[in-house]
Amino acid sequence: MAIEAGKTGERTAKIRLGMVGGGQGAFIGGVHRMAARIDDHFDLVAGALSSTPEKSLASGRELGLDPARCYGSFEEMAEKEAARPDGIEAVSIVTPNHVHYPAAKAFLERGIHVICDKPLTSNLEDARKLKAVADKSRALFILTHNYTGYPMVRHARELALNGELGEIRIVQMEYPQDWLAEPIEQTGQKQAAWRTDPKQSGAGGSTGDIGTHAYNLGCFVSGLELDELAADVHTFVAGRKLDDNAHVMLRFKGGAKGMLWCSQVATGHENGLKLRVYGSRGGIEWTQADPNYLWFTRLGEPKQLITRAGAGAGASAARVTRIPSGHPEGYLEAFATIYSEAAAAITAARSGTAVDPAVVYPTIDDGVKGVAFVEACIASSKQNGAWVKV
Repeated sequence: MAIEAGKTGERTAKIRLGMVGGGQGAFIGGVHRMAARIDDHFDLVAGALSSTPEKSLASGRELGLDPARCYGSFEEMAEKEAARPDGIEAVSIVTPNHVHYPAAKAFLERGIHVICDKPLTSNLEDARKLKAVADKSRALFILTHNYTGYPMVRHARELALNGELGEIRIVQMEYPQDWLAEPIEQTGQKQAAWRTDPKQSGAGGSTGDIGTHAYNLGCFVSGLELDELAADVHTFVAGRKLDDNAHVMLRFKGGAKGMLWCSQVATGHENGLKLRVYGSRGGIEWTQADPNYLWFTRLGEPKQLITRAGAGAGASAARVTRIPSGHPEGYLEAFATIYSEAAAAITAARSGTAVDPAVVYPTIDDGVKGVAFVEACIASSKQNGAWVKV
């Protein structure tokens, strides 16, 4: 069943949503808009969709927005929307990383809820400053680590947290891609250009873009907190300014170990996110390319294939499942889960009621940890793979 933002049997008013970034030629903005629409909790009513007023207006017209609410900058949007009686209640920030901090700050300071793409910011200093702003704000902050929205990821987490795996010993994360195997940023390809530009992306290339996803997923499912890491971060493509491959060894608090590999030059891999967690009593394996299935093995017993909405799937998976088993749910539905969890929290805040404790979404604390992970990887690699505290 899909997540309900209000009480059972009631239809709450849609949340008025704005967007910063995501205009013409953008990739992730369209994904966010689709995700926000799937469970029908949001109504996009305003935007500062591009870096120039002209492009922002053109993008807004394509989306059917009121031209008066297509702004030339996020600063103008935050100020004017906060002053409107029908102003936005939440904003999605889907810009390159270096804009996340100033944009999120502008809206949080005006009490507008923020749904922000990852990584949190382009550097750890800004991440910590943004957390301080969020902690003082009455508004919520949701980070879209969308892979935590898959039903079988939720079930894997349930198994780990309920002790079905026993004491967790090993967490293996990998996220290989091949789309940057050639220097396409030099051709003007928009998505590659900003992701390989340290001024926009920050210190991490593959580590920031996809390594943070793998890291967050491993921590979300296992419930573990990282203590220190040792990283070999490398740039294979000549002339590229940021890393395109990293191997990272991990030591978690409590004694568990882990390994993370992220690469954007792994020929043959389109989007190969995979997680394996092994404990003293059992192990799990999940692959994003086949997300409706989770392998679970109890020690000394045959492997079990648990399917989304099938026998053995738990309550945490059921509450974010929309259609019967055998009908695939995928990337957009998982992304929509984050938006629906956000909607549930925002609706509770709107009415002054307690949010359902089953509601789970990545927070600003997860974002700070992600940026700290990236900077620790870079620092370790510069020291020839020395262990660095996170």
